[in-house]
Amino acid sequence: MFTLASWKHLRIPFSFYLMPVFFFALALTPNHNPERLLLIFMGLHLFLYPASNGYNSYFDKDEKSIGGLRNPPKVNKGLYYLALLFTLISVMLGAMVNWQVGSMLLVYSLISMAYSHPSIRLKKYAVASWIVAGFFQGCFTFCMAYAGLSDFGWDVFAKSHVFIPGILTSLMLWGSYPLTQIYQHEEDSKRGDQTLSLKLGIKGTFTFAALWFLVAGSAFSWYFLDKGQEQALFVFLGSLSPVILYFLVWFTFATKSVERYVNYDWAMWMNRISGICLNAFFIWYFLENTQIMQVFY
Repeated sequence: MFTLASWKHLRIPFSFYLMPVFFFALALTPNHNPERLLLIFMGLHLFLYPASNGYNSYFDKDEKSIGGLRNPPKVNKGLYYLALLFTLISVMLGAMVNWQVGSMLLVYSLISMAYSHPSIRLKKYAVASWIVAGFFQGCFTFCMAYAGLSDFGWDVFAKSHVFIPGILTSLMLWGSYPLTQIYQHEEDSKRGDQTLSLKLGIKGTFTFAALWFLVAGSAFSWYFLDKGQEQALFVFLGSLSPVILYFLVWFTFATKSVERYVNYDWAMWMNRISGICLNAFFIWYFLENTQIMQVFY
């Protein structure tokens, strides 16, 4: 039942690009515990995100490139059941921390299903899908990871020292999200999905992303300065410089030739560079913020 094609659609390696949210939460959590760390990491990156990818792929039935798959194989019913199995496992892993964390994973899963299921399909609504995807992959996931890592519950969403950095992660995702759709206009149009990138157009998508990157960068700068962490600010800005440089080069080339430069390869390299740089920064921030680095000084 669970064919190789179904496993490919889970796109487990693609979870790498969402790991910065986890590492940011890890850097700020006050109660580190190896068992909880493993449970939450596995629940999110090995099961929850792949389940979401697989469920989305099953209903999209893409014929052209999607994130993490240049040539997606045809989907079958096995993919649907595999996605549900992975969802169940992720919720069970969260429940091993506490029932509230398990319920958070369940809520994320249901929202993810609503995003692609034909009876609701948030994906066909440009602004709604942008807001929901950015909030749940960013702020909600940050608060969920923080709660799981610290053995807390839903009350973390009411704590400003958790919710504010969570919103910062959403600001970054609200900027990058339309860029993940920029090469899929033809496929989305055929399905009737009015994505934000499709509404904005190619140039509009780049401009929109640039404005949100500026907002996100300013917000993170305020956050680090407010905490008296000037070094973190400089390291953060330095880690983003390759991302910004690539983005500007891509934007420049795209204005000259859409057909040549607005495609899967350029979009995936944007993901790779930003994923590597942001993961590196937040791992460093975790080591620095928890004073683990002091051992090596």
